Amino acid sequence: MRKLCIVTGTRAEYGLLYWLMKEIEADSDLELQIIATGMHLSPEFGLTYKEIGKDFKINKKIEMLLSSDTAIGISKSMGLAQISFAEAYDELKPDVVIVLGDRYEIFSAVSAAMIARIPIAHLHGGETTEGAFDEAIRHSITKMSHLHFTAAEEYRKRVIQLGENPEYVFNVGGMGIENIKRLPLLSREEFEKSINFTLAKKNLLVTFHPVTLEKSTANVQFQELLNAIDDLQETHLIFTKSNSDTDGRIINQMIDAYVAKNHHKSVCFTSLGQMRYLSALQYVDAVVGNSSSGLAEAPSFKIGTINIGDRQKGRLKADSVIDCQPTRESILQALDRLYGTEFQKTLKTVISPYGDGRASQQIASVLKKSDLSMILMKVFYSIKIEGGD
Repeated sequence: MRKLCIVTGTRAEYGLLYWLMKEIEADSDLELQIIATGMHLSPEFGLTYKEIGKDFKINKKIEMLLSSDTAIGISKSMGLAQISFAEAYDELKPDVVIVLGDRYEIFSAVSAAMIARIPIAHLHGGETTEGAFDEAIRHSITKMSHLHFTAAEEYRKRVIQLGENPEYVFNVGGMGIENIKRLPLLSREEFEKSINFTLAKKNLLVTFHPVTLEKSTANVQFQELLNAIDDLQETHLIFTKSNSDTDGRIINQMIDAYVAKNHHKSVCFTSLGQMRYLSALQYVDAVVGNSSSGLAEAPSFKIGTINIGDRQKGRLKADSVIDCQPTRESILQALDRLYGTEFQKTLKTVISPYGDGRASQQIASVLKKSDLSMILMKVFYSIKIEGGD
């Protein structure tokens, strides 16, 4: 039986991996192993490992977050994580380690697996986020990995451009699309009851994270966003808190302070969870902030996205995405456009660039059938350049 070990460190990532876990669990030739780490084990971020435990058996919990979101604190967390992952792999002895994305705890997990000579399968590689250090982490994970599952053909080509053999790079589409198609989402009444908050004539879902390659901009940029949305009339706001990136706590404190003063029109959550988050997308007018969900999931609901600043710069975007600068004036202009007749008309025909929602079945099939005997011996794949030798 082939042992497939999935590593997850955040609420959003677990939501994307859920159906792949289900596919593996249902296959009698595969054994599912789960390592929960990072934000899942932190009281500050909602102890979301408990949600995983309701659905699956967690094989190992790896504590690695320190009570600091400074650059030094995060670097120390990465070191602690790598030590613990090395010990976990030695105990679990997985045949393949499966990771998604580009976060620093995933970098530690992959580094330990590479040294342990365990094949690595990487989901959502080849993407670009020029405003965050996730960009460098993502491409580094690609170079340490052996099987690649991308969300779009453009991303598949970029992974190959990084020197990966095309035979091991598969475009399966985005994982988030599958959740939208397979999860039974809440009705409006059920959703309002689940968040203990009544929706208004207009509603916005606000998710904003630090731009990690910019120094000390989190509070300035988020204050500009708060100043812009505070001017809106007949609009209710649902905030989801920032992750554990550098300066994430600054944003979370500002959210708490704003909601305390404006509880009649706003509510906040450390984690909505996948069900409530996707259900929210059915009833809001737009996702506002700089979360990848505004690019990956929101277009499938035919709603707008106001993408602020550079955090997601370089990603594929549907016509439903409005880019703006992190200033009150630019955000207000984007909101005016969002509610304009012309833009609302275009939303009806928006097509997501992230596939058809069958990613998990394709990934599980490849992981089950792949010959792993020589996969660790990677050879750099060179692309022929026209006019070259």
